[in-house]
Amino acid sequence: MRLFALTTLTMIAFAANSVLNRLAVGGELIGPLGFAMLRLLAGAAMLGALVGLRHTRSGTAPKAPRQIAQTALGAGSLLVYLFGFSLAYGALDAGGGALILFGAVQITMFAGAFMLREPVPWHRWAGSALAFGGLVVLLVPGGGGDPPGLHAAAMAVAGIGWGIYSLAGRGTRDALGATAANFIFAVPVGVALALSLGLGAMTAAGAALAALSGALASGAGYALWYALLPRLGAARGAVAQLTVPLIAAAGGAVLIGEPISWRFGVASALVLGGVGFAALSRHSHRS
Repeated sequence: MRLFALTTLTMIAFAANSVLNRLAVGGELIGPLGFAMLRLLAGAAMLGALVGLRHTRSGTAPKAPRQIAQTALGAGSLLVYLFGFSLAYGALDAGGGALILFGAVQITMFAGAFMLREPVPWHRWAGSALAFGGLVVLLVPGGGGDPPGLHAAAMAVAGIGWGIYSLAGRGTRDALGATAANFIFAVPVGVALALSLGLGAMTAAGAALAALSGALASGAGYALWYALLPRLGAARGAVAQLTVPLIAAAGGAVLIGEPISWRFGVASALVLGGVGFAALSRHSHRS
């Protein structure tokens, strides 16, 4: 029950990023670049504090990351995710944006595994095809309520960035330290990019939502997720994440009053069902 409760809390934190971003950027409380910059700074501060606390307890000094190229790739893909994510929520609703992000992440990671010549069982091909079909249902023109093209594209790019970020971090022995390094290394470029392009208007409420998203939903949420993954395992961890778009949609409906369309329902069934099918182990298909 404790594992279930902590996993549920982590999924809520992931979905909260969508709701908080939509509240702040969609509500014009802060510009998308300002939100991304403050979220990055707050996340870096939280993760840096967690790493420092860990080393204080162990009596050791933090070490610089050994694999600079991997850290650079992680930091760069993190920036693509953060800025694309914030730009997209200028128009997308919380649930639809999370679904596009989630589908793009899964397709990117599937493509990465294929390019790295990892064995790909047939059910992963089938599941990824279903997930891609769900994105098509959500994104093709077909009447009112369609996601705006540029904003949907920005979220898809953000999903590709997060997928590359996840691929770059596979096999790391110190997930918390690697994540903190990625955030900290991304800060100078992220701040410079945001300042050069213009932060736009920024209210105190918008800045607070960005800091909350960075410190708790991103920083603490990611740290908790990395702590749970060894106990969950890859398959259960993947299935747990299927709930994020649905939680985000529920949060958007309750907190922002966003409607849930039939197209979102169909797309959710295809994307979540496809990824869930792809996440099943080979043994489950043989039984």
